[in-house]
Amino acid sequence: MPMSEVQTSPNDGAEQTQPSGSSAYFSSSIQDFQNCTDAEVYAQLTHSYGFTLRPEQLSAWQYQLPLLRTALKEVVGWINLEFDIPRIGKRADVVLACGPAIVVIEFKVGATSFNRPDIEQAWDYGLDLKNFHEHSHTAPIFPILCATAAPRRKLRWGTPHTDSVYPPLCCNADTLGMAIKRALAVAVGPTIDGRSWGSGRYSPTPTIIDAARSLYSRHTVHDIIRHGAGETNMSITSGHVERIISDAKENRKKAIIFVTGVPGAGKTLVGLNVAARHGKVDPSIHATFLSGNGPLVSVLREALARDEHSRRIAHNPKSRIGEARSAVEAFIQRVHHFRDYTLKDLTAPKDHIVVFDEAQRAWHSSMLSNFMRRKRAMPGFTQSEPELLIGAMDRHQDWTAVLCLVGGGQEINTGEAGISAWLDAIRLRFPQWEVHISNQMNESEFNAAAAIKALRSSEASRSRVFLTESLHLTTSMRSFRTEDLSSFVRAVLDGDVKTSRALHQKFEATYPLVVTRSMKDARAWIRENRRGSQRAGLVASSSAQRLKPHAVDIRVNVDPIHWFLDDARDTRSSQYLEDAATEFQVQGLEVDWSIVAWDADLRRTNDQWSYHNFRGRDWTNIKKPERRRYLLNAYRVLLTRARQGMVIFVPPGRRTDRTRNPTYYEGIYDYLLSVGVKPLQN
Repeated sequence: MPMSEVQTSPNDGAEQTQPSGSSAYFSSSIQDFQNCTDAEVYAQLTHSYGFTLRPEQLSAWQYQLPLLRTALKEVVGWINLEFDIPRIGKRADVVLACGPAIVVIEFKVGATSFNRPDIEQAWDYGLDLKNFHEHSHTAPIFPILCATAAPRRKLRWGTPHTDSVYPPLCCNADTLGMAIKRALAVAVGPTIDGRSWGSGRYSPTPTIIDAARSLYSRHTVHDIIRHGAGETNMSITSGHVERIISDAKENRKKAIIFVTGVPGAGKTLVGLNVAARHGKVDPSIHATFLSGNGPLVSVLREALARDEHSRRIAHNPKSRIGEARSAVEAFIQRVHHFRDYTLKDLTAPKDHIVVFDEAQRAWHSSMLSNFMRRKRAMPGFTQSEPELLIGAMDRHQDWTAVLCLVGGGQEINTGEAGISAWLDAIRLRFPQWEVHISNQMNESEFNAAAAIKALRSSEASRSRVFLTESLHLTTSMRSFRTEDLSSFVRAVLDGDVKTSRALHQKFEATYPLVVTRSMKDARAWIRENRRGSQRAGLVASSSAQRLKPHAVDIRVNVDPIHWFLDDARDTRSSQYLEDAATEFQVQGLEVDWSIVAWDADLRRTNDQWSYHNFRGRDWTNIKKPERRRYLLNAYRVLLTRARQGMVIFVPPGRRTDRTRNPTYYEGIYDYLLSVGVKPLQN
């Protein structure tokens, strides 16, 4: 019996020659698989499983192997059993590399029907391989859902999308072989080397929700940051942060670190990694991730709790989700709760390492003073939020490290001080702290150049200030189809037509970006492009008050937990494309496909932006520079949420309605066309 290609259990004396780096529990040529006994295959699967094997898993394998042997008669190629799909955190039951085709099979043993979630799961496997597995980028991919006891269906492959991923084919145990053979009959392209395919580089780009789930369950980001330039950039930044923290601990220092990055570059992931890693390696350190972004905290907490609950319930059916929620709360906290706690307890916090996400959104002194007077009955409060938070960590007598994650052009609300408030607090109150600053913070979008200059000019603190390019994340991993989206959006909002057009030309073939005057067409475009469990959503500015005639009412109270986490059967879900989330609900999070509804609050007039607010009967001009910046940043957030593509809806207006004068919108539409955005063709 030829066993040259099969990795076997170390205890059975056979040679282990599974392809190096394979992501499958079992991988071999189909011919060698046919010649192995079931016991030999079980041995390898069980050995690779790595933890207690559940009886239902073994039973599934015992059913699947004979079925596969029959289905693969006369089929030549390579078979991979239990193939790891890291971004999803699951394993595909079977992946075949046969001729030019990749066939992904998801078994539902005993299932009597084809359920929508199961179809989406099979589709997700195919899409993930296409998008993130380097040896699958050019191959046609055929997902198959095999519900073994379901009624027979007509076996006919549908039309593939432009990326050559076919819609899933549903079959039962009797028709599996026919489904595989029909896939191979329509597949075209060069023959795939099955051995090298299995060990091909997998470079997933997870959503922040997927990344947090993986971090919390696996306590590592090794499998979720492999993304070419993004991986290198993130590794350099994470390594530099770790060295600063290690130096602070070993030499009893107090250090504050500012990490910057383009939207979607992984700043939050760096922070989550620091919090998870140090809490795991040395629980006595108590590293905590803090954010003032309420929706982000709520969504991440609930996502982690649901994930943790599903793991617990597998071992204890009586486990309650409330227990999982309690466990998660210590890992991710709202910064306001931390702030209020440090005002009640004047001792050093238990946390030696604290990560402040979106640090630029901390409140300035007048905002915090007003809040303390009204909500906490503390008149005369004079500190800014950064000053208060650094002061709390300064109570440690030995060492501490504060990591501030900074987004440029991300201040979107009244009272947000920007990053200069942190630097001013260090200069005026805590000059003994070491300050490690990204060199990009001198750029205009961070509005911190003057504060940096003052800090470096201060005799008390200048010797402890270090600027480095290693603390800037340059590559967006959110929009994995293009690294240039955030630069394009910045150029568009800066009014730089030439740069906008040049950047758009770089990604127009891989990242669909269109504009339409019809909301009906926009929704149809999203439904045509969204596949599997890919997430789509409708977003609009919080000041977009005149979209109501198009059934878009930003006054509806959107719950971000339902919007981001629930499926298309729930009307509160983003997938329903009914409730529009604003910049406040989506900042720091993302969807795969978005409709950006652009109202007359931000208009294009005489080659300039004009800023407006609606007051019951008419639009009024916004004159304060701070509020203008907030509005521009709101659109910056909205235009950088979609990972795979977006459609911008610009209303046509109505001549008989002075609040929706068509001229308000024509300038926006014409400007978007001028920067390269293509009109949506019906």
